[in-house]
Amino acid sequence: MLEYLLRLALLLPVLAGLIWGSLWLTRWLQTRLGQTPGAGGGRQLQLIETSLIAPGMKLAVVRFRDREILLGCTRQGLVRLGEAPATASVPAESE
Repeated sequence: MLEYLLRLALLLPVLAGLIWGSLWLTRWLQTRLGQTPGAGGGRQLQLIETSLIAPGMKLAVVRFRDREILLGCTRQGLVRLGEAPATASVPAESE
């Protein structure tokens, strides 16, 4: 029983460190691979807002090349529901 508790006390921090390290590495790689070197205007696609309608169903607004596109997102795929010219970002009011 003592041997089991010692193994548990040693392996739990190791496991937690591996989980934390893999999450950190994933986030670091996403930021590195998401950047396109030499692109003057930065990112062309930006997620503006999402709204959950029902389990497995969302609405999403994305900005692409000065257009805002409303997408319906389900488990089966994406559907473009509407499109409008991009508006200037308005900061959210703090309550």
